[in-house]
Amino acid sequence: MPERNLDFDKIVDRKKTKCLKYDFAVRRGYPEDVLPLWVADMDFKTTSYVEDTLKEVVTHNIYGYTNIQRGDGFFEAVAGWMKRHHDWEVLPEWHVHTPGVCFAIANAIRAYTSVGDAVIIQQPVYYPFSSIIVQNERKLVSNDLVYDGAGHYSIDFEDFEKKIKDNDVKLFVLCNPHNPVGRVWTKEELEKLGDICKKYNVLVFSDEIHFDFIWSGKHHIFQEIKPEFREFTITATSPSKTFNLAGAQQSNIFIPNRELKHKFVKQYDVSGLDEPNRFGIAATEAAYTYGDEWYEAVKKYIKNNIEFAKDYIERELKGVRLVPTEGTYLIWLDFSDTGVDAKTVDNLIVNKAKLWLDSGRIFGKVGNGFQRINVACPRSILEEALSRIKKCLEEV
Repeated sequence: MPERNLDFDKIVDRKKTKCLKYDFAVRRGYPEDVLPLWVADMDFKTTSYVEDTLKEVVTHNIYGYTNIQRGDGFFEAVAGWMKRHHDWEVLPEWHVHTPGVCFAIANAIRAYTSVGDAVIIQQPVYYPFSSIIVQNERKLVSNDLVYDGAGHYSIDFEDFEKKIKDNDVKLFVLCNPHNPVGRVWTKEELEKLGDICKKYNVLVFSDEIHFDFIWSGKHHIFQEIKPEFREFTITATSPSKTFNLAGAQQSNIFIPNRELKHKFVKQYDVSGLDEPNRFGIAATEAAYTYGDEWYEAVKKYIKNNIEFAKDYIERELKGVRLVPTEGTYLIWLDFSDTGVDAKTVDNLIVNKAKLWLDSGRIFGKVGNGFQRINVACPRSILEEALSRIKKCLEEV
């Protein structure tokens, strides 16, 4: 059966579907009529193979306890995707299924560290990293990324090592590729990070959820940089970003070290979560088995959206700089040259432009003056959002 859901220009009404992106503005403190381009899910229908598979599940009409095991097709679908798209051989004995990457991060923090232990991140970074660390009563340490003011972020390795040493850091949560700054870390950068972590016995949780959207450079699986990195790395992947399945709550975690995996699973068992969701399992298997055509098409569309945004911003938004997007479908805008302070920019975006974006301040102090925009939407929506930003800046 041919793929049907390839019209990415079509606007799908998501309102009144209990949709976090569209239905919770007022509850989150925003005007009811804002146009949302914040949370990282797509405004596109996913592959029709997921649609057809879920119809079969519904028609069966029995929704009892579900689980996965070797040989039933689920892991084979996951492994097939990793091999086809990343030339990565994953083994079934590494695999742990979780209901999400954030859940897995929290689980890892509790499994491998104690209350008061230090966990290091690299801000500005995906904001749940910080909240999960703090809520679990661990010490938050940031090796802030270095911004050159002209659109490039880099890692301060000297600061990274010093922070680890001075704070006796136990765990590093790596964002690879990086959300929100869009960096696709080079092999050399990842190797330096890994060598430092090995030197100080720091475990690495590598969040690689955006690794199917790479526009510049090459994505490197952190644990595969060096054979010894497998011994201290937990790698997180998910179909949620790739196939717009966040609501299906499916993530695949790979832990080659048997002792680390045992600790992770033991902590997972304590949570009380058990059998995975029937619909999510079916959707993941279908997407990874049959979704290649849809994936390649949506990737092309998003890439064109990024290019459109780049051209529009350079031409129309004076003082706004688009940080080069090497990976992810999230663009990171620097408003520092507009002459408008960060707090005022936040207010203009929400109350004048009537847009719900992600303010840079929530990604850490070093994110002040930036805005994150999700461009995985129909072109007309993206163009409307950018035109609203233009208009409100012109009227300042």
